[in-house]
Amino acid sequence: MDMMFEAYLTQEAGHLDPDDIPHTKDPVWILGKKYSAIHDLEIIRKDIRSKLWFTYRRGFVQIGDTGLTSDKGWGCMLRCGQMVLAQALVCLHLGRDWCWNPETCNSAYLRILRMFEDRRAATYSIHQIALMGASEGKEVGQWFGPNTVAQVLKKLSVYDEWSSAVIHVALDNTVIVNEIKRLCKPQSLQGDWKPLVLVVPLRLGLSEINPVYIQGLKTCFTFKQSLGVIGGKPNHALYFIGCVGDEVIFLDPHTTQPMGLVEDKEQEHEKALDASYHCQYASRMHILHMDPSVAACFFCRTEDDFDLLCRLIQERLQPEKQPLFELCSERPRHWSPVEDGAEEALGATACIAFEDLDRQFDDSDDEFELLG
Repeated sequence: MDMMFEAYLTQEAGHLDPDDIPHTKDPVWILGKKYSAIHDLEIIRKDIRSKLWFTYRRGFVQIGDTGLTSDKGWGCMLRCGQMVLAQALVCLHLGRDWCWNPETCNSAYLRILRMFEDRRAATYSIHQIALMGASEGKEVGQWFGPNTVAQVLKKLSVYDEWSSAVIHVALDNTVIVNEIKRLCKPQSLQGDWKPLVLVVPLRLGLSEINPVYIQGLKTCFTFKQSLGVIGGKPNHALYFIGCVGDEVIFLDPHTTQPMGLVEDKEQEHEKALDASYHCQYASRMHILHMDPSVAACFFCRTEDDFDLLCRLIQERLQPEKQPLFELCSERPRHWSPVEDGAEEALGATACIAFEDLDRQFDDSDDEFELLG
């Protein structure tokens, strides 16, 4: 996997002609933004480079007493979860249109980056995610699935007072509108809306994606509120940020880089380290090559954003022959109460049986193998 980083550096130097975005008339969608591959190629790449890219790292302080000083081979889904949440924080504190460049020293940007650095004290570090997972039954170094990493980030988010975001994981393929509104508008805030990160874990087939879900999955990338999709392909996790035609565009965490701290980005080595958190070129693959266990993610900064998302789901996802997920006002009475305990954090058994087995969320993490 380290060879990928060498390829990245070679491409940056202009020695290779990158094949990141195809030369096509099909629109390119990157997290809710529509581009032309023919006319907007450099703008597309600038947008992609602005995303925080979290990869395997080596040489950090060991996690707990495990002796682990690298997450190579086991941390790719944790890194994908970091990327989704970092994008939400960028949208919250800097705006969706914000762009990174090698000279960027914006204080809010640096603060966000420091929250994900590989050190014990960072709110969303690999250390915190792995140890929080351990408290819920996942040993450090053990594989996380999309649902598990979302639940762990949800538990860590309560310590992020700066953002005060609500991370809601919608189980059972169902987004319950009023349940989310009660979470984001607690009475103690007198009507103020807390920013929402909505994660919808899905199982879109048994061993491979059922083609009936392709259009719905692609549609998610066109929503203004899109944070992309975390999932992967057989054997490793990936962060999908867009689509073009029947291909998905993704950032790949399977590159091992040395650990380091960007601090205030005043020294040359700090600037170089900052650049290592931004991928020069994204990758792409056919949508049917994705693993069927995924999580669709959305960010709603305001209540109006959430209301619009609900309308888009109703108008553009619900009419599908087999919708990705359901939208309802209140939790059905025959569902059991949701608990925030270990059962939920590790993927609680669905409260309701679905007739279509393809649409049951499989909380097992066994469909992924660990890479060395």
